[in-house]
Amino acid sequence: MGSIVGAGLVSHAPTIMLDESVRYELNEGREISLVPGLERLRAEVLDRLQPDTIVILDTHWFTTIEHVVSAHEHRSGRMTSSELPRGMKQVPYDYPGDPELARLIAKHGANLGTPTHPEDDPYLPVYYATVNLVHYLHQGEKVVSVSIVQTGEDDDFLTLGRAIGAAVEESDRRVVVLASGGMSHTFHPLKELGKHEASDPVHIFTPEARAADEERLAWMEAGDHAQVIDRMAEYHPHNPEGGFGHYLAMVGALGGRACTAPGELYSAYENATGTGQVHVWFERPEGGWTG
Repeated sequence: MGSIVGAGLVSHAPTIMLDESVRYELNEGREISLVPGLERLRAEVLDRLQPDTIVILDTHWFTTIEHVVSAHEHRSGRMTSSELPRGMKQVPYDYPGDPELARLIAKHGANLGTPTHPEDDPYLPVYYATVNLVHYLHQGEKVVSVSIVQTGEDDDFLTLGRAIGAAVEESDRRVVVLASGGMSHTFHPLKELGKHEASDPVHIFTPEARAADEERLAWMEAGDHAQVIDRMAEYHPHNPEGGFGHYLAMVGALGGRACTAPGELYSAYENATGTGQVHVWFERPEGGWTG
């Protein structure tokens, strides 16, 4: 029987892929904490847990009529971002997939009544919410990416998470689930962007969005995932990335409202051109995700 051995809400902000000198220039001569945070996650967490498979909930992979799960035996190539080619150009990626686990996720999604499709077409694009994390965190593990369906509602993502949890349990895998995306996610207007590139959260799009993010981070650190779930209606006006579907699917895989795993910050809460970014790690409690 497989198990989810750890999970995280992890930022893939494009800034992490810029050269160090450029990061310092944009951030008033200092490193953004997201980069050493990813390095610590690899060294202090993944090296210790030794997962077989990393499941990445990819907020840049938008689908419409169903959840889609990458079911490839292997993925390799180079990714140039259509959004930001200057900062993410021909980024190499090369990793094994886990088609067996992908098909199990799709099977359990169907069983739970949420449309879920495994896809192994070699021309299926790979997005930077996956590639950026692979760049920093991957050291031989299998990788499965999961789309964020743009028509999904909160319960759809929680159900997807339940499917992931059931699939892992049916497998023999040690799995880490990464919710790849930000928190509040509204950019400053183009004419103003240059004034808001530093990581200080004073640059978050509105003080209200920052307060909403920080409130949810406090609940996550306390392990109060039920509060985050129950108060999503208050959070949606702040435009969380992917409708916060990446977090909801992650926590759904850990037991949903019953999950009490406290979060540990592996970065500061930071700004990225108006959006809220952070790494939060959830260690599997000794008694299991739901106590």
